[in-house]
Amino acid sequence: MKPFKFLFILFFTSQTLLSTEYEITVLATNTANFGGIGEWSFSALLESEEEKILFDTGFDENTVLHNAKLLKKDLSVVEKVILSHFHGDHTGGLVKLRETYMDINPKAFSQVYVAEGFFEQRYDAEGNLRGFIGGFNEVDSFLSATHELGINFIIINKPTEISKNLFLSGPVERVYEKVVVSPGFFIKKGEKLEADLVQDDQSLGILTKDGWYMMSGCGHAGMINTAHKFNKIHDREVVGAIGGFHLFRSSDEVINKTGEALKEFGLRQLVGGHCTGIHEARKIADIANIHQSDLSHGAIGTVVTKDLKIIRSSVE
Repeated sequence: MKPFKFLFILFFTSQTLLSTEYEITVLATNTANFGGIGEWSFSALLESEEEKILFDTGFDENTVLHNAKLLKKDLSVVEKVILSHFHGDHTGGLVKLRETYMDINPKAFSQVYVAEGFFEQRYDAEGNLRGFIGGFNEVDSFLSATHELGINFIIINKPTEISKNLFLSGPVERVYEKVVVSPGFFIKKGEKLEADLVQDDQSLGILTKDGWYMMSGCGHAGMINTAHKFNKIHDREVVGAIGGFHLFRSSDEVINKTGEALKEFGLRQLVGGHCTGIHEARKIADIANIHQSDLSHGAIGTVVTKDLKIIRSSVE
């Protein structure tokens, strides 16, 4: 009995190491099937026994609503929302989601986490307003509209735990790789226009029993920089990544560097949607020795279960 008991404990431990409180379902990304709406955007629903949290809200105001209904996901209980950065392909659905569910649940979509710099007014190269936040060009107009709806913004300027084992990075230092800029967007320093570096880009880290599982909307701060950020919060491996990581059209040099760094961090699973790039995700998986079963290019309805198994939508 004793050897059997020992083996059982080992088996149970190995299983629980690959687990988290949260199941993840992709609600917006570039690829869809069976009536889903695919678009250049990202959104994912995190579900635990205690709560549901939405990460990003898609581009068109109806995308997340439509796809959630198609997948039979009840969004009326979502109260916390994370916006990865100000771009409209991640913020476009917020106002409509709040309007849709606030009568059912007064707290629905009312608590929104953004990183410092999110509300910086953006301009085009000629100095015209170009906010793009949720479809609004003027930041003040966006704030006025969301205030009227009872949306409360929480501005994150440092790593913050917002729920059990869920950590927002806040702004990510650009140390180990160059930032992915935001073409066509500028901010003002005095009267001078400077290229917008998307300093408000933040990612979500899910602290699992086996290490970090990170989620990004576009990853403008860079996958390597972001992995280092979470590693500083808790010195654990970065075992998984899901979302957009803005690697499409990247050079082989950048992809190789990213893949080697993530291999060192212990990356074992990659669900790369939105702006990651299918070719680029495949190369990173090859470099990091990620098994085919742990690589997904993401689509509407792709699920990462609580034991970190990928359930693919049929289009994959």
